[in-house]
Amino acid sequence: MLLIRPLTWTRGTVVTAAALVAAALVAVVLSSATAGAQARHPVSGRAIAQVMGYEGAAWLERPERESEERPSKAIKALDIKPGQVVADVGAGSGYYTVRLAERVGPTGRVFATDIQPEMLSLLRSRVARARLDNVELVLSADADPRLPEGLFDLVLMVDVYHELARPQEVLRKLRASLKPDGRLVLVEFRKENAWVPIREEHKMSVKEARMELEAEGYRFERVIGVLPWQHILVFRR
Repeated sequence: MLLIRPLTWTRGTVVTAAALVAAALVAVVLSSATAGAQARHPVSGRAIAQVMGYEGAAWLERPERESEERPSKAIKALDIKPGQVVADVGAGSGYYTVRLAERVGPTGRVFATDIQPEMLSLLRSRVARARLDNVELVLSADADPRLPEGLFDLVLMVDVYHELARPQEVLRKLRASLKPDGRLVLVEFRKENAWVPIREEHKMSVKEARMELEAEGYRFERVIGVLPWQHILVFRR
């Protein structure tokens, strides 16, 4: 059953030299409501990236994504158990959502959130095609993911956190949504490696992530280094 709730989240914009990526970036710049001067995070000072509009959804679904980013490795590294409750925050068109739903199985649930209704429409169609009945859609807001409190074993953000317009407020809400020992996991392109072919404002370093999340009470657990371009950053409530 698919439930639509108001949600406040956006999908991450990443750009390589490929023509498809460039086209997606143009769509982001033209459609973003924050196309003006970039804001900076008050703790780390990093520039907050603009959100990728739904016009760039094809970038999320590109055939090369598996070979470039190895999302199958990311899913495996998360060690998700059947029956768990997981949130895919900033789920976009649902690339990770369907994979998470398969992992938690029929006894688990996945809440997939996005701030763009158009992305949720794409996600709804994808979930229907996959015949999944353990996914709930949530329309979130810039400062509130609109997730239930104390419910989640895992909250996942894939190439999303760096685009949050109001990250501190969102982190506080997400922390409340986690179970006492729940995990918040960020998958972010590595700023430490200049050769990673992504725009600088769409990357994050481990140092930046720790500064920002520890300031909101999260406990840093580890970095999982199995992906070619990205960090998997694991924090506990």
